[in-house]
Amino acid sequence: MPRTRRLLSAVYLGHLTNDIFSSMPPVLLTFLAASILPMSNIQIGLVVSLSQLLGALTQPFFGMRADRSGGRRLGSLGLAFNVLMFTLSVVAAAATRQYWLMFLPMVLASIGSGALHPVGALHAAETVPRRSAFNMACFFLMGQMGLALGPAIAGILLDAANPNLLGEMGALVGLPYFTSGGDVKPIIALSVLVIPSVLLMFASIPKTHEHRAEQSKRKSEGEQAAREHFPLFAFVVLGLIVLLRGLGQQGSVAFVPLLFEQKGWDPAAYGAITSSYWIASAISGLVFGRLADRFDRRMVMMLSMLMSAPAFFLLPVYDGAFAYFLAIAAGGLSGGAHSLIVVMAQDLIPMRKGFASGAILGFIFGTGAIGSLVIGALSDQIGLAQTFQIVAAVIALAGLLSLLLPRKTP
Repeated sequence: MPRTRRLLSAVYLGHLTNDIFSSMPPVLLTFLAASILPMSNIQIGLVVSLSQLLGALTQPFFGMRADRSGGRRLGSLGLAFNVLMFTLSVVAAAATRQYWLMFLPMVLASIGSGALHPVGALHAAETVPRRSAFNMACFFLMGQMGLALGPAIAGILLDAANPNLLGEMGALVGLPYFTSGGDVKPIIALSVLVIPSVLLMFASIPKTHEHRAEQSKRKSEGEQAAREHFPLFAFVVLGLIVLLRGLGQQGSVAFVPLLFEQKGWDPAAYGAITSSYWIASAISGLVFGRLADRFDRRMVMMLSMLMSAPAFFLLPVYDGAFAYFLAIAAGGLSGGAHSLIVVMAQDLIPMRKGFASGAILGFIFGTGAIGSLVIGALSDQIGLAQTFQIVAAVIALAGLLSLLLPRKTP
């Protein structure tokens, strides 16, 4: 296998593996609360929120480290640390039934995830520069697949190991049940699957001296000649785009189920339409990534968000099959900008792509969490339907701001 293909395969597989384990905690915590370690909703939310926050805050630091070293150890050991801490938290919960002994390693696991993301994004962009946007879209597609597979895998394994799982979950709503002891051994055993990904990343990512030699070569070729000064204005504009898009695209998806529950849809139906939103968001990144490698990235990013605005505006209005079409359009069109935002950040400081990736990804994750709070508070005041229509205007504004970014055509 050519070295470039092996490197891309390594970071893709690493991202998939990382996000499979990173997406398991909500399902696992629900199971633990029902069968092993009673927890309140606040305690469950505290684990999830602090994990997301810690992962977001550490990414810029790890990005700077990746710029210096290439991230061979950082990325592979970060993945191993994430899965190790996750597994340790499961063991602690089962063995001690103590919340804080479970809490600490599960939150610390996000540090490993924070280390992997900027390393993977760095090499996805640099390995084949002329295809950086498309390769970045593939990198994030694998992450989205991991986010989709993780909860399903956890649920299937826990269900198979605990035949009375449905009865245990019923305890949360006061139904009688007979505990089966809360068997989490399949989840613990699953951790061995991280080994191939860790070894492949360690073997494929360039060594420190190789990475530095490549960086020196790019400097000598004048790659950063047009970037003698830190492009502060461009980063402020990109930050505003991320903020507005996070308040809209990422923040609103948490309320898609509620929007259709209020229309009388059953759980299976509003679960399916929410899944269609995420699936479209993941797949569309490949299309927009390919376009961004051929045309002006600002225009592609602008069109991605502008075209999604009507779908968000009309989503509260329509029902039935057309609502599915609107959800796919809203998720797919707005989600197509995700990888482009990261590539644009890397373009602004091309010799610090690891830092650019870590900083912008941390900000993206943080604004998404804030967006859910803002939309929740706003919808309590004016209603969810009107809030989604405000989201449409916010995303359209984010798209228009893309024109203020520096022009770069591949």
